[in-house]
Amino acid sequence: MRAVVTGGGGFVGRHLVHRLRADGWDVVPLGREQVDLADPAAGAAAVRAADPDVVFSLAAGRAKATPGERAATVTVNTSPWLVDALPDRCRTVVRLGSSTEYAASSVPLTEQAALEPRGFFGATKAAGSLLLQAAAAERGVRAVVLRAFQVYGPGDHPTRLVPVVLEAARTGGTVPLPPHLSRRDWVWVGDVVEACLRAALQEDLSPGVVLNIGTGVQTSTEELVETAARVTGRPIATTPGAHPGRHWDTADWVCDPTAARRLLGWTPTVDLAEGLARTWARS
Repeated sequence: MRAVVTGGGGFVGRHLVHRLRADGWDVVPLGREQVDLADPAAGAAAVRAADPDVVFSLAAGRAKATPGERAATVTVNTSPWLVDALPDRCRTVVRLGSSTEYAASSVPLTEQAALEPRGFFGATKAAGSLLLQAAAAERGVRAVVLRAFQVYGPGDHPTRLVPVVLEAARTGGTVPLPPHLSRRDWVWVGDVVEACLRAALQEDLSPGVVLNIGTGVQTSTEELVETAARVTGRPIATTPGAHPGRHWDTADWVCDPTAARRLLGWTPTVDLAEGLARTWARS
């Protein structure tokens, strides 16, 4: 099996490429080093040249400081050219979406939850999911959208919460906390990769199906710091209110993973304490 992984140089993409190769796949990663995915012609040419059986669409832009950055982020996150670029042999696209495509909710989010994106990034991801579903349906390509919740693990960007917390454990630094309660559903990167593979190989999924990928357990920032201190055996100082937080942070943000369990046979296998311990050991 030959796979293209867009965003193959990113956090989740690197883990997916490693897993695919370990499983014997022929993998073509398409990250910033290989092609500018904000250039539709270049992206389409790279996908055609790779001639894949499966495309894993993981590329994700976040820059938004200027009009040019926002335009590039829209193109990368929506990839409207992707389905038309697929060779005839390619019948499956697995897209890694985001929980930020959903509206805020005080109850666990199912796939039927309203799309009310939380911020610019969430809006572009939601648009990309809808465009993929529409284009794939017209061409007869099997599309699966996996809306991942808060992914963490080794190799994440150093400015993300888990790397910041573990760096504070290592150096004796201080973790700035947001002024308001923030809870998230933290899901281990290896479990997300497993969901991607199962989605690619499960041929009886409904066209355009959306599946939430999370644990069903939400953890506050303070609780995560406490868990990290316990598994590392290091004290971790915090400064409440020192971080401005994000406008989409909420006291309730958790996945209902029932559909992924039913349709993929997927369940999360690594809880937060074990995942933090593994990340600490590899950092």
